[in-house]
Amino acid sequence: MSESISDIQKKLSQVTSENDSVFQLYLQDERKGVQKLLISLQKKWEKEAKLVQKLTEMKHYENDLYQQGYKFIAGVDEVGRGPLAGPVVAAAVILPEDFSVVGINDSKQLSELKRETLFELIKQQAIAVGVGIIEHDVIDEVNIYEATKLAMRMALDELNPSPDFILIDAMPLKYTEAELSLIKGDTKSISIAAASIIAKVTRDRLMKDYDVAYPGYDFASNMGYGTKKHLIGLDTIGVCPIHRLSFAPVKEAKLHFESLK
Repeated sequence: MSESISDIQKKLSQVTSENDSVFQLYLQDERKGVQKLLISLQKKWEKEAKLVQKLTEMKHYENDLYQQGYKFIAGVDEVGRGPLAGPVVAAAVILPEDFSVVGINDSKQLSELKRETLFELIKQQAIAVGVGIIEHDVIDEVNIYEATKLAMRMALDELNPSPDFILIDAMPLKYTEAELSLIKGDTKSISIAAASIIAKVTRDRLMKDYDVAYPGYDFASNMGYGTKKHLIGLDTIGVCPIHRLSFAPVKEAKLHFESLK
């Protein structure tokens, strides 16, 4: 009597290569169910290989800097420059040289569940993590560009040990002479990508809390960006305490409600 598909599936779950004798054995089994299992396993391996290759590519800048003698390389990124409400959040992350968590990429390209999972892994394995949060009122006072730089500097100041080299997404910071600004750095550097995940998850959690405190703007879904529901909230409720008054739609809503008084 031939083996059941479920029994074969259990055996194949322990196989890690096409060269494995078990895999080769079941290649001879012509049943469609068995062949589907083998194809599924091959696709899984291909996906895993691509993730490992991506990790290798993302560590290019870091590995080059390690070879130059740098030990504590910090990646820096921010989230929240465009929203109409809430803070801008930056993160700085120093990863160990042997960091091997696959799947890390620009936080915007990951699902919320994947970001949350990677957030915890990064926090557990990083040498140091720093977060900088600059609130809406400071953004209004100094402008969003300067506020973003303040958040990045705050995040870097939190790192212990201090970095001896800094990789920054897009924005020249001049925090130290040993730094490199990379356009779309969150897709090129593992350290910057890790920082983008820390910043994104941190800010999203804050905005979900703000949604409870200030309902009616859909902050839990739009994270403060100017979506249709958010703009409707501005039109019907008006401005709430975390809105950025220097941003045009908020400024217009504030003027509108003041004119009705």
